This record gives sequence, C-alpha cells and structure tokens, in this order.
Amino acid sequence: MFRVTQRFVSRVMQIRLSKPVIKRNYSQMINQMLQIQQMEICADPPSRGLIIGVYADEEDKNDAGILTQAGWRYNVQKTHGRLLEVLRMSGPMPKRGETRVLFAIEPERVPYYSAVAVIGLGKECLGYNPYEVLDEQKEAIRRSVADACRILAELDTDRIEVENCGHAESAAEGAALGIWVYQELRDPKRRMSIPSIDLYTTKDEICDIEGWRIGLQKAAAQNLTRQLQEMPSNLLTPTAFAQNVVEVLCKSGVNVEVKVEGWAESQSMHAFLAVGKASCEPPIFLELSYYGTCAEERPIVLVGQGVTFDAGGLCLKERQELYHMRGDMTGAAVVVATCRAVAGLRLPVNIRGLIPLCENVIGCNSFRPGDMVKSMNGKTIEVQCTDHEDVLVLADALLYGQNFCPKCIIDIGTCSGYMRQALDEAACGVFTNSEILWQQIKHASMHTGDRVWRLPLWNYYSKTVRSGGRSDVQNYGIGRGGRPCKAAAFLREFVPCGQWMHIDATNVMVTDGMEFEYLRKGMAGRPTRTLIEFIAQTICKDTAPKMSK
Repeated sequence: MFRVTQRFVSRVMQIRLSKPVIKRNYSQMINQMLQIQQMEICADPPSRGLIIGVYADEEDKNDAGILTQAGWRYNVQKTHGRLLEVLRMSGPMPKRGETRVLFAIEPERVPYYSAVAVIGLGKECLGYNPYEVLDEQKEAIRRSVADACRILAELDTDRIEVENCGHAESAAEGAALGIWVYQELRDPKRRMSIPSIDLYTTKDEICDIEGWRIGLQKAAAQNLTRQLQEMPSNLLTPTAFAQNVVEVLCKSGVNVEVKVEGWAESQSMHAFLAVGKASCEPPIFLELSYYGTCAEERPIVLVGQGVTFDAGGLCLKERQELYHMRGDMTGAAVVVATCRAVAGLRLPVNIRGLIPLCENVIGCNSFRPGDMVKSMNGKTIEVQCTDHEDVLVLADALLYGQNFCPKCIIDIGTCSGYMRQALDEAACGVFTNSEILWQQIKHASMHTGDRVWRLPLWNYYSKTVRSGGRSDVQNYGIGRGGRPCKAAAFLREFVPCGQWMHIDATNVMVTDGMEFEYLRKGMAGRPTRTLIEFIAQTICKDTAPKMSK
C-alpha cells in the first residue's frame, strides 16, 4: 500500500514539474474569443449613475415603499424587479434627505449604470405646509437629489442622470446646487471631479425638459452668487467686480454701464462716497439694464449693496466677524445673478439693477463717528457708527432708482448681524410698505424653499432714527435692540413714494453645510432663486404690484 502511494505521489510530482513545459494547442479562433472575453471583464466602462425616488412613510419602518413612475419602469424593464427586491432587503426605506446606493443591479455583465442611488421622498401626499410656509414635496426633492449627487460625485461618477421625482425643476436645482464647489484657486490636480448631470427619460414617458432647464438656470444663478461671495476681497475689489460683471452679463444680453467716482460726485451721492473714501480702491457705481418687453413698460429696480470688504471702518469689527466680510457684497452678487437668470429665461419684464461698489476699511481719510454727510435728496445724515455703513451705501442708490419711475424697488443688503439671533439660517428678513409685494415674495419663497419672513416697519423704529437734534436722520438710532428694524426704518427715509421692499440677507450669507443638503459649508448664495421666482410672478397681471394712487 505504501509503495502504491509513493508511486502515485511521484507521478503527480512529475506531472506538476512538467506542466509549464506543455504547449497550449488552442486554435486561433478560440484565442481571439478569450481575448475579447478578457477585454470585456477588465475594461473600465464610463462611470454612470442614476437617481430614482421612492415614497415611504418615514414613521413606519415596515413600509415597503413605492417607487416613482420612472423608478418603477427602470425596475421592471432593466432589472426585472431586482432593484426593489434588493432595496427592501437592505433595510427600512430611506427618509427625506437620505440616499441608498445600490451597485450592479442590472443583470448585464457590464451594466449601463454602475451605481443606482435610491432617494427618499417621504409620503406621496406631501405638499404645501401652511405652518412651515413651504412646499415640502419640492424641498424633499431638492434635498434628496443633492445628497445623492454628492455621494455619487465622491465615487468619481462621470455622468449622473436624475429622474424628475415628480417635479423636474426642483430636481435640477438640487442636483446643480449639490455638486457645486468653489475650487478655482486650488491646484487642478487636487480639485474634486464634478460630474455632468442630465434628466433621465424613457421612450414611453413625457419628460418635462422645460422645467429641468428652468431649474438649471435658477441653480446656475445661485452658484454665480456663491462664486462671487467666495472670491477673496484682495482679488474681488470694486474694479475687479465691475470687470467680472461686464464679462458675465454682456454675453447674456444685459447692458452694463460702469460709472466712476466723478459721476457719483456729480449726482451728490455723498453718503455713498463717504464710506469708500478711506480705501485706495476707488468706488464704482454699476447700472444694469435688461429689456424683455417694450421700453415704455416701467422696470423693476433692484438695488444691491456692494461693499466688497467691510472692516467696520474706525469702529473695527472683531476678528471672527472679519473673516466672512468678503461676502458683504451679497446684495450686489444677488442682483448680478438675478439679471443673468432673467435674461437667460427671457422673461418679458424690464429690469434696472443698481450696484454701488466700495470698501469700508481704515485709512487716513476714514469717515468718523459724529461726521455729517448729505444724501441725494438733501437730508443730513449723522454717522453714529462707521460699522453700520450698509445703509449709507444703499440710501443714495434708492434715491437714484426713483429716476426710472419703477413698478417697485427691491433692495438686498447685509445690514444687521442681529438677524442671526432673530432667524438663524431659516429665512431672510423682509421689510416692505406693500402687502402685495409681501404676498408675492412669500409665495415665491414657498416654491423655492429659500424662505423669507416679514419683520415690522413701524413708525416706532422711524422715530428712533430721527430723534437726533443735530441731523435729519442717524445711521444707528437710539434705544436698545431692534437693529434690523432700525436699518429698514433708515432706508425708508430715502423712499419717498412707491412700493418698496428691503431684504436683509445677513443671517443667510454663510451656511454651516448642515441645514441644507444642497448647500456645502461656506457662502450660500441666498436669496437668489427666491428673487428670480418673485420677478417671474410679477409678470402675471393679476398679481403684479400696482402703484398706489
């Protein structure tokens, strides 16, 4: 027995030793088939991702979930029901703002979509919530699509296709906002890869390509605002800002007029000039014009605060505040982005944008607390605090806007840091003398998810900024608290007639990246989309602002 085993082992050893010497005698056709098979396995196909939605009750962990129409077609036609089966086996359905990524769902050896992201959309019956003043379905689509796009982008996905999830415009906004990141100044080798996004459609489905296009336009406008906000103040001086605006808007059919310091002096804009005289960068005034309808139609005037860096002047800000003060030109960036979006959407409305640009820094020629300056209408302004220069910059621009006989005047600024204590990141503050404007901006914010909230514009606050005996009005006022309301009351002194609305975006200028999945940490670009939606609503004759008799 031992001898047989020994012979068997020795025979096996001979075969193993002689195996590499044996020549393979395959035919040429078989070798070619093996090569093609090997190429199919080892090839690196273009990485594509697909985003589809699922409805489920977030409070019921046993809810089996219902796929959207596009998701159900993909599940049946492409995966033969495997997608929904794997999704249910992977645990409870994803909630609003959550994503579950499934790989190799398609039965093909090389699937067309390498990854399929299933996003939670909440209940099917979601809609307008009057207590939240928000369309919860649209906001759920934005949040979930943005979260999925960011996850797929981290997987180096080259192309992402997004189904409409019931509202193509909101899906486009979430996708485009979610993948955006400011990295122009980084080494190109270390930049994040940004995938292309497109609307997922099938042959037997009617696609809302127009809604998708509108959503991309709105998201691109907010991303432009974020880009301008993020640019360092040493690179985005008033002159550089004007150059950027000319490059961006002239391609879009918006006329840009750059007015220099001498022109501002000829217009008696002494309040605006007083803020910027300490800087070596000369102040500039931009006038934007878009004509979407007949020239006789009265325009909507947009005024954007353009302080490219706010150090506080002689009333210097604290170190923690100074870091984000490159974004004190948020109002100007919003006006620029809104004008481009309105032109891109070809809205039948006339727009006139006014942007005073300057820097509020310390210098030998700084304006001082106690100084007196005159505005365009001859009112004397007492400078009680140089750190509240925002209202001085806007005051002359508001007066200049009256020259165009506007339907209404909307100004956007960052006038009071106390807005953060009042509303945090939840909503912009709105002050207006028109109930029509308030209803329109509220309805617009309900659709965009970028909410606004109305704050009082009472005579109580007007008295606090007119109480000084030495001047007509003061830029700080008396009394404790109520800073945002006092700033709005100050601006009201320079709107002699007509419908006017002031938007204070101080508290939404910066985001921590935790509240909204479609906004990364940094500058937020708000309230750009809400302003675009507001202008679109004014086109409707039954809701357009009307001049009071």
